[in-house]
Amino acid sequence: MNNKEFINTLAQRTGQKSAEVQKMTNDMIAAMSECFMEGSDIQLANFGTFELKKKMERVMVNPTTGQRMLVPPKLVLAFKPHPAWKDSIKKKGNE
Repeated sequence: MNNKEFINTLAQRTGQKSAEVQKMTNDMIAAMSECFMEGSDIQLANFGTFELKKKMERVMVNPTTGQRMLVPPKLVLAFKPHPAWKDSIKKKGNE
């Protein structure tokens, strides 16, 4: 599902105009971005948790040259789904 399809689906479910839903979605993404820039995690009830994780410094080896390089530490964004979602996805995959 792309962004346009997602917005149209939300608009149909809520009974609002697509433009209003698009604005609310953009505002939500902007608010989430601000939280991530501050270093905060975001928990959405019955959905999951977006969290910033720090990847430690590590040594990487270039497979073609064999040269070793130091990769600096960095922050990455991770998503941890709600346990109910995990279970339903696992069950669907086993069918």
